[in-house]
Amino acid sequence: MGTEPARPATTAQRLAVRNGVAEAGARTVAEETPVAIVHDGSTYAVMMATPADLEDFAVGFSLTEGVIERPDEVTGLEIVAGALGIELRMWLAPERGRQLSARRRTMAGPTGCGLCGIESLEALQRPRRRPLAEPGRLTPDDIRAAMAAIDEGQALGHETRAVHAAGFWRPVEGLIALREDVGRHNALDKLAGAMARGGPTPAWAPAGVLVLTSRVSVELVEKAAVMGAAVIAAVSAPTALAIRTAQANEITLIAVARPDGFEVFTRPDRLLLPGSQA
Repeated sequence: MGTEPARPATTAQRLAVRNGVAEAGARTVAEETPVAIVHDGSTYAVMMATPADLEDFAVGFSLTEGVIERPDEVTGLEIVAGALGIELRMWLAPERGRQLSARRRTMAGPTGCGLCGIESLEALQRPRRRPLAEPGRLTPDDIRAAMAAIDEGQALGHETRAVHAAGFWRPVEGLIALREDVGRHNALDKLAGAMARGGPTPAWAPAGVLVLTSRVSVELVEKAAVMGAAVIAAVSAPTALAIRTAQANEITLIAVARPDGFEVFTRPDRLLLPGSQA
């Protein structure tokens, strides 16, 4: 599998100027490293990422981008750190490798960080690959507990104040998994990989709440749909396309979540809200 490279954070010297006073000191800052996703010897994408939980990142990215359907379709994985960055070298099951090779031949040009490997505008309408894992009716207290749990669980975030987090929360177990990264897409991919590698498919997408510390863009909703998540709860607001995509995939989208409440944009029927029928 290779060796995990550099620590995800380092110490930087800085001059703090506050209230008219300058003071020398140090701050812990997050590392940001070029990470190449390589399948069968060919680079699929290069992402700027935190150099931690890279095996989860490799598998999760491959899953949410549709390169593989199951984690066992990655038959080999090596982490190779070099002077310019890190390569996540994966070898795929033969059929997956052939499908990816055919897909590459049709690609028209470079791709963006959230829509890697998309061949055309039509391909943006990616179908959900797993059934929704229904969590049952959730209460406002459940959503508050999920948001509080991800805030408490962000070790690197508290240390650096510079990374995003994605977590999965369930009413009985609480926060069952959390991953952090300088990129919000990367944090979710790492979470998807961690959950996939931790259990058999399709049980790797348990019923619960997918919790995000970022705004909700369409790419995050698409990745959540691939995971089979039925409920997303996020700190910041969604985009209009993210709302439409959540609705099309029957996902409950909760955003602008604060200690005093939240906003529900799609499928409020999964929530036991004031005035609703039990």
